[in-house]
Amino acid sequence: MSDLAFRIESVDVDDPRAVELRGILDDDLDERYREADADDTPAFAAKRAAALAVHPEQIVATLLAIDADDTPIGHVMLRRLGDEWELKRLIVRDTARRRGVGRALTARVVDLARRGGAPRVILQSGRMQPESLRMYAASGFTPIPVYEPYVETMPRSLCFEYVL
Repeated sequence: MSDLAFRIESVDVDDPRAVELRGILDDDLDERYREADADDTPAFAAKRAAALAVHPEQIVATLLAIDADDTPIGHVMLRRLGDEWELKRLIVRDTARRRGVGRALTARVVDLARRGGAPRVILQSGRMQPESLRMYAASGFTPIPVYEPYVETMPRSLCFEYVL
């Protein structure tokens, strides 16, 4: 970690700070992928949204990284996706990047999954998120084929696993 300290807290999935950070992530992803998704029909866009939906009953943990001044600077969720354990909705605020926040949140998710008996943690990302891809690789995640529910609507996703 850096000299700028932060802590990680487990919160409810509907914690307003977590909801706010997921909104920032949604806006960022919309900006990054808007052009690539511009030709989607409304029906296809709805199918993609359904594939990306995270339902509260699937969530094992929602974690926030909190700065020394109590500002939430990062977010991640761990969800059960059938028999799999999936890292979802990782975001680090622009102002907190390059401080180890993403790596710390990712490490905490991996630890929670390990303690929960998971054989691996999986995640789905994309080519428009190069900083995320670098961080996942540096954290020990390795590429895997696209998995459900992303195969039909996001076949060019970049998916990864961390074997425990």
